[in-house]
Amino acid sequence: MNRISPWWDRARHADRRAFLQARVAVTRALRAWFDAQGFVEVETGVLQASPGNETHLHAPRTTLTSPAGDQVTRYLRTSPEFACKKLLAAGEQKVVEFARVFRDRERGDLHLAEFTMLEWYRAGRSYDVIMADCIAVIARAAKATGIGAFSFRGRHADPFAEPELLTVAAAFDRFAGIDLLKTVVGGEGDRAALAAQARVRIADDDTWSDIFSKVLVEHVEPRLGQGRLTILSKYPAPEAALARIDPADSRVAERFEIYACGVELANGFGELTDAAEQRIRFNRAMDDKQSRYGERYPLDEDFLAAVAQMPEASGVALGFDRLVMLASGALRIDQVVWTPPAEDA
Repeated sequence: MNRISPWWDRARHADRRAFLQARVAVTRALRAWFDAQGFVEVETGVLQASPGNETHLHAPRTTLTSPAGDQVTRYLRTSPEFACKKLLAAGEQKVVEFARVFRDRERGDLHLAEFTMLEWYRAGRSYDVIMADCIAVIARAAKATGIGAFSFRGRHADPFAEPELLTVAAAFDRFAGIDLLKTVVGGEGDRAALAAQARVRIADDDTWSDIFSKVLVEHVEPRLGQGRLTILSKYPAPEAALARIDPADSRVAERFEIYACGVELANGFGELTDAAEQRIRFNRAMDDKQSRYGERYPLDEDFLAAVAQMPEASGVALGFDRLVMLASGALRIDQVVWTPPAEDA
């Protein structure tokens, strides 16, 4: 079996160097943009008591030993979100981090176990302001590399064009023929109602959220961000995660995602500040994780205490490596990271 040369091989590094130079250019341009907007760039801890409490996110773990010999479990974070929101509770108004984060069980052209998440938060601002930030950041990245259009797997998107605004319900209706909000009752998903409309393979143990995800992946996401960026907003309430429910419609949450060429670039929220509700959501997700994967992560009690004190705010997590990939014309995410994982042919 032939072995691929290591990333530090001069010839292989030379093949990737143009993409890495693009990464430098994008990093400089975005740091300048955030600085001009008055953001404080922060560096939060990687080792956390809880890596995040979402059903399908998996984090590497380690054991720390104190000088007295006591051992404690810590996790490599899946996002800097908990720490950044604690800083909002502490009084910071605008924070941004180029954060190293970790996701176990993930590898592919768009996924790495270790990657950079560009995450930022604004206290006292609505999530449409964060949407506008994202569009400006993506355009600034494209301008930094001089690329005219993003391309990926035969799809193209103009990062400078006016973005498409599309609700999740409208997208499901347009691309899958599903009346999605008809399947959301009292903030909960009606599995039978969604299964009756969905043109996907459904397993007996699939939940409403499982079916939702299958339709999203198979019928909706491939059609987003074509010709221009797509802002997919107003996620159904069962998929709220850490977002607050829309005060005008309890069936949806203040959550959005941004797509280019069918690639998800960003996931943003009007942030939930109800600690009791957040605890309920976390416990429900961890019960689901226990049932599916035989594991659960502890709750970060300091985070829940901070949620109860943090101001109204909005924030977003943007996949920095994916953005650089599109802005540089790379074909895979590992082409734009300085030290990609080892691979065997």
